[in-house]
Amino acid sequence: MEDLVDPFGRIIRDLRISITDRCNFRCTYCMPEEGMQWLPRSEVMTFEEIERLARLFVERYGVEGIRLTGGEPTVRAQLSTLVEKLAAIEGPHGPLDLAMTTNGATMRLLAPTLRAAGLRRVNVSLDTLDRAKFEKMTRRDQLERVLDGIEASKEAGFDPVKINAVIERGVNDDEIVDLATFGREHRVEVRFIEFMPLDASGHWITDKVVGQDEIVAAIHAVYPLEQMPARGAAPADRFRYVDGAGMVGVIPTVTKPFCGDCDRVRLTAEGEFRTCLFATREFDLMSAMRDGESDDQLAARIEAAVATKWAGHRINQVNFVRPGKSMSQIGG
Repeated sequence: MEDLVDPFGRIIRDLRISITDRCNFRCTYCMPEEGMQWLPRSEVMTFEEIERLARLFVERYGVEGIRLTGGEPTVRAQLSTLVEKLAAIEGPHGPLDLAMTTNGATMRLLAPTLRAAGLRRVNVSLDTLDRAKFEKMTRRDQLERVLDGIEASKEAGFDPVKINAVIERGVNDDEIVDLATFGREHRVEVRFIEFMPLDASGHWITDKVVGQDEIVAAIHAVYPLEQMPARGAAPADRFRYVDGAGMVGVIPTVTKPFCGDCDRVRLTAEGEFRTCLFATREFDLMSAMRDGESDDQLAARIEAAVATKWAGHRINQVNFVRPGKSMSQIGG
């Protein structure tokens, strides 16, 4: 095994894999309501190609965690088959920590099968508890299915089940405490995410960002919090409820970037390798595989790409360049 190290000494330990660009929702901060051009099936990585790259990252470079994303990963047919393939991979650090981010709408049907296949953890996106607002934000009237999907995930034995909530000023910032209450009552950890410039419509502006300090202050005023030790490479700062009713997290990508400790890289559904969520350059690994390149040749491409990983994104700086893809095309 050899560590995969970027120019700033950060060791890559986390891989996010988008397995589809398609989604059954149309969340306003992720994609437009109409007009998305889906990738042809032939241009999406097969399960075998995903497994090959995952095995390379885990066995050669010691990657410890893989998270499946989309689009919406559960719309990919036979998902449990892929989970089985990935769960069987073991690296020098032991069994793979295999997780998934989902909108939760189909988890009542899929949760038991995915858990049995070897998926360990799930994050469910839930930005509002108000049905009308949910329909406006996702352009789908499926709040009850998502709430049921969260319960189904808990019943299936996923541990932990976390909730991802993107907070946008003037949209759902009035629900911060309500979402925290939901997490406390349902024994799930809510992770509030600052609104990032990855929306397909391009309406992101700094004024729409509700920062970590404001989020924590709103919760602390109702449920006193104390901050947990430094997060290290984890994206979320975590806070413990003083009364013992669990934890809450905030991912402060905009106001308090964690780039200095970032240990993650990404694969898009079409096999493009990205060294940062906000990267403006991609490296085509799928074409290399389909052209017959060996694992050593693929590894050389990966190492060359990681050598270009920058110190951090430049949100709020004058030289920030917005990625040419939306969140659904990159992978959450």
